[in-house]
Amino acid sequence: MAAIAWVMASCSSTKHVPDGQYLLDDVKFNITDNANAKSLKSTELVNYLRQTPNHKVLGGMKLQLAFYNISGKDSSKWFNKWVRRVGSAPVIYDHSLTEASVKQLQTALINKGFMESSVTADTIGNRAKKKMKVIYNVSYGEPHYVSSITYNIPNDTLRELILADSALFLVRRNSVFDRNVLDEERQGISERLREKGYYAFNKEYITFTADTAAGEKNVDLTMNLMRPYENDKMPYYTSHKPFYVRNVTFVTNYDPMTMHDATDYKAPTEMFYNGYKVLYGEEKYLRPSVLDECCLIKPGNRYNSSDVNRTYESFGRLGIVKFVNVEILPVGDIDGKIWLDVYVLLSRTKSQTASVSLEGTNSEGDLGFGLGLGYQHRNLFNGSEVLSAKVRASYESLSGDLNGLINDNYSEYMGELGLKYPKFKAPFLKRSFKEKILASTEFSTSFNYQERPEYTRVIAGVGWRYLWSERANKTRHTFNLLDLNYVNLPKSKSHFLDSISNPILRYSYEDHFIMRMGYSYYHSNKNDASPISKRYQPDVYTIRVAAETAGNLLYGISNMIGQKKENDSYKVFGINYSQYFKVDADYSYTHSFNPRSSLAFHVGAGAAVPYGNSSVVPFEKRFYAGGANSVRGWGVRTLGPGSYYATNSVNSFIYQCGDVRFDMNLEYRAKLFWVIELGAFIDAGNIWTIKDYEDQPGGVFKFNKFYEQIALSYGLGIRLDFTYFLLRLDFGMKAHNPASHQEHWPLFHPRWNRDSAVHFSVGYPF
Repeated sequence: MAAIAWVMASCSSTKHVPDGQYLLDDVKFNITDNANAKSLKSTELVNYLRQTPNHKVLGGMKLQLAFYNISGKDSSKWFNKWVRRVGSAPVIYDHSLTEASVKQLQTALINKGFMESSVTADTIGNRAKKKMKVIYNVSYGEPHYVSSITYNIPNDTLRELILADSALFLVRRNSVFDRNVLDEERQGISERLREKGYYAFNKEYITFTADTAAGEKNVDLTMNLMRPYENDKMPYYTSHKPFYVRNVTFVTNYDPMTMHDATDYKAPTEMFYNGYKVLYGEEKYLRPSVLDECCLIKPGNRYNSSDVNRTYESFGRLGIVKFVNVEILPVGDIDGKIWLDVYVLLSRTKSQTASVSLEGTNSEGDLGFGLGLGYQHRNLFNGSEVLSAKVRASYESLSGDLNGLINDNYSEYMGELGLKYPKFKAPFLKRSFKEKILASTEFSTSFNYQERPEYTRVIAGVGWRYLWSERANKTRHTFNLLDLNYVNLPKSKSHFLDSISNPILRYSYEDHFIMRMGYSYYHSNKNDASPISKRYQPDVYTIRVAAETAGNLLYGISNMIGQKKENDSYKVFGINYSQYFKVDADYSYTHSFNPRSSLAFHVGAGAAVPYGNSSVVPFEKRFYAGGANSVRGWGVRTLGPGSYYATNSVNSFIYQCGDVRFDMNLEYRAKLFWVIELGAFIDAGNIWTIKDYEDQPGGVFKFNKFYEQIALSYGLGIRLDFTYFLLRLDFGMKAHNPASHQEHWPLFHPRWNRDSAVHFSVGYPF
């Protein structure tokens, strides 16, 4: 990669710059009064420039431009076309755009409260090299401050409503006189009023008057409420009044391509349900009760913009609905009230889909195959209930000496069945609660039958959980009310279990039962749509927390009925059940220096504690370290616990699991050219056990020692960002290896075969 970059960079950056013109090579800001520079940083000032140079990476290399310059003069050739499309054309300096940038910067500073600011531009051109450098000289001056705020609101009702939310006001005394904040204030007040019925109110009805004395920096601010403007469509709207909902109509077979006015739609079937009018097409694919439950806009109620947004969210959760639009039409003033008619326009998608997958395997001459079938019905009971079904069968023959084995093949048969309701399915819950928490309910069951040379195992599970989100899907919750897992070993070769000395591994093969309950929380400030542009989101954070517990109810019942323990544990239906508590948390933060480079940080920790009926946490619930999303100098499940040294790379992964985990990562990301990105990372972390297990020496967590056992790694990665998904290839090297009998600081004596790991994955690690 370095060689390719060097070759590309060696190409002349002005190869495609016409004679007599200049390549905009660099742009700098010269800020004379740094005391106020924090109000508007140079990284923000870039947003107001009308022309910026080609993007730079890796200390100043213009790789996108260099890739473009590989192309020849003949733009009709396919190779030249492709290279130019992938690369970036040279930015030709334009004096008029520099002047426009000066004006834009000046306006931005004035809007920020720096009335006496000044912006000039100096240009330094090199005719021989055909390059131009632009320096913007920025002087902020002293900002103006808000010294007083008064409110000119003649309408007493609106005055009371607006001032009741004064705790939410952005403009306060002694704050900088920022016009952008004033505009946000206008928008915020308008949104809050629309939530209280004022459908026709918008921010244009709120103005601010600023009074300043000559030579003074203080601003006396007045908020004004304007009367409604003359409107031919609503001549009755002469004073600010709340609006009320007269009728709500559902159009279930709306076609936006052919139907331009919902009021003219003629439906084959028309009916009324619970105060709503429902217009059906040829097929009644949604029950009226479902339409009622999803619509929070009620006839007779005062208009509320939040009800409209919640109605969008509610219908958007229906898998059978492809398109939803809420059309609101003002009716007029009737008996002193202004009324609205609401049309909820819906169009459907396909109700059923099926999929097939087929694969073949060849393991050292042993042939095998796998066949998978999938089916989904998005509207099982005409309520947008989603039924999902999957079946899979795989088989691989075995050759060689099969003496002493019970099966002569590897085979597996798996089935999954799930049913998802787009509402909160639970008894004794009020409708108001269900409308407040727009939850989905999922029921699932699974069955897995495995045949191996040494054993035959059955794994079965049943689940019942709720999922809901809020704040534009930025906060998500998952509550597993019930999750049952059963493992049974009906057949195994002689003394198979006795040959497993590790209690963790042995437990995963013994008959056991897990009855757990769990909750997970996710929150992020990331915008759903944030394409690469000048208006990028500079700071993004994500929080994930999950907790689960198992066996408590069963343990309580065992105590209540006076059940006797067998081998120091209670049983249900003659099977051991697990009892433990587990908590897991992650925090990640990404700061973007510009739309094409960023620094990402992640820290995570977790703990799982067995108690009561268990002496060890189930194998599948324990933590592991190493791999594409952990400490990338190690392969998956090859790090830890603690200073544990793996003597057998094939079987030791069984022992490399723990009850405590810690991860910390720092990664620099840069978009190079086309879809190619570069990543440079440093990882730290490990896992530990809570108890001192005989087969995991050095693995127990100790407060006075664990920090010495934190593994370190570093590396580089190449990523291909195709917008909808990202492919990642990371090369990690060990820096600090806590394992005993190993060189602890391979950072100083690296060996590729010993200290490297390569990972291929989809998506960012955090």
